[in-house]
Amino acid sequence: MAKENQEAKLNIDGNEYKMSDLSDNAKGQLQGLQAAEAEMKRLNIQLALVQTARNAYMHALQDELPAIK
Repeated sequence: MAKENQEAKLNIDGNEYKMSDLSDNAKGQLQGLQAAEAEMKRLNIQLALVQTARNAYMHALQDELPAIK
């Protein structure tokens, strides 16, 4: 069975676009969008790491606080 050559498509707001139909400017905007999404993902991971560290510091601090009478 021969494998069909499928063209890359983009789906935005329920509308499907062939990549070959996009202007160079639209392709550039898409690259910017993809870069922004990748950076958001990286920052969300970094935020999760910082929140975990903050929680660990808070627990360590609570363990060091004198008991309230």
